Amino acid sequence: MTAVRHHHSSVRRARRRLANTLMWVLATLSALAALVPLGFVLYYIAAQGLPALNLDFFTHVPRPVGEPGGGMANAIVGTIILIALASLVGLPIGLLGGIYLAEFGANRFAGIIRFAADVLSGVPSIVIGIFVYALVVVPMHRFSALAGGVALGIMMIPTVMRTSEELIRLVPASLREAALSLGATHPRTVFKVVLLAARAGVVTGVLLAIARIAGETAPLLFTAFGSNLWSARLDQPIASLPVQIFTYAIAPYDNWHAQAWAGALVLVAMILILSAAARYATRGRLRTVL
Repeated sequence: MTAVRHHHSSVRRARRRLANTLMWVLATLSALAALVPLGFVLYYIAAQGLPALNLDFFTHVPRPVGEPGGGMANAIVGTIILIALASLVGLPIGLLGGIYLAEFGANRFAGIIRFAADVLSGVPSIVIGIFVYALVVVPMHRFSALAGGVALGIMMIPTVMRTSEELIRLVPASLREAALSLGATHPRTVFKVVLLAARAGVVTGVLLAIARIAGETAPLLFTAFGSNLWSARLDQPIASLPVQIFTYAIAPYDNWHAQAWAGALVLVAMILILSAAARYATRGRLRTVL
């Protein structure tokens, strides 16, 4: 009987090892399969965009049709301005909303806010563009960088809010209790202790939100519109990489197509840098929150 039991036990261990190895192989193949499309996209964009990248691309504005050269310097600067404006609109609302949901979210009103944030995150970007068009562009009687920043800022709010809420909730209650026991007020505890402890995750949420809006085109067509000139005025149309890429891509000129690929490469590089920064911000630090 002992030998039979030992044999059955050996068979079960062998089956478990086989199942474990099989699942490991399947998981590895699935991960590789998910990376293959990304690799092909990055390779193709780099192959098409690198030949058109030069110093003029980063220092000159677009040239008229038929003239060689030119670049997207105004679009690069315009994208940075729009992201800055969007951050001014979206970050305070998203961060304060996340703090409220994490610290005072055990009520029906907080549940309504969570539902609204989830719905907003699923609203198509073109709908947000049309909304801001009616809210800002029509009263101003012109497209503007301000309208583009408002549209992108609205898109940032749900990502920042929900990420901040989840990360603030992970901060141990003992930190709150220690601060309160030392005489700190609840607001001071939240902003000086809790938020500081969750800063790595909050920064990650902010960077991911910025990476999401950096490539949006549809809302900018209804708000910032675009421009072939240098412009830093917030009440005037402003160039952006996504809109410039779209304009060049649908044009019938080969040199514009090459510039569109170069712009796409720069835009993808910006998003990859932001994503890498988000990963670096949480490297080895999230454990301190947990």
